[in-house]
Amino acid sequence: MDDNIKNIIQNHINTKEVCLFMKGTPDAPQCGFSMAVTNMLKLLEVNFQSVNVLEDQNIREGIKVFSDWPTIPQLYVKKEFIGGCDIVKEMYETGELAKLFETNGINFKAKN
Repeated sequence: MDDNIKNIIQNHINTKEVCLFMKGTPDAPQCGFSMAVTNMLKLLEVNFQSVNVLEDQNIREGIKVFSDWPTIPQLYVKKEFIGGCDIVKEMYETGELAKLFETNGINFKAKN
């Protein structure tokens, strides 16, 4: 991965408290896994920014190298890689995801 792509990815992660690298956009996800993660974040009413990896093949491939994680979507919270769809789903179901946001001082709405 070239340094320019690495810097672009790092900049997204550094400047967004909750950053989701996904296929498509939150309002129009282009894969089921991306849709699942955006739905969980929306249910928690977390303010998150997304990066549509379909718009740039270099970012799409680069994020996999950057995180050493083979799949998309990828969620970052406060510059920390959290995981992909399965991990986020498990964390959502156990309440760990809400706890992560709480610990990091990120506003969200607890599920009832």
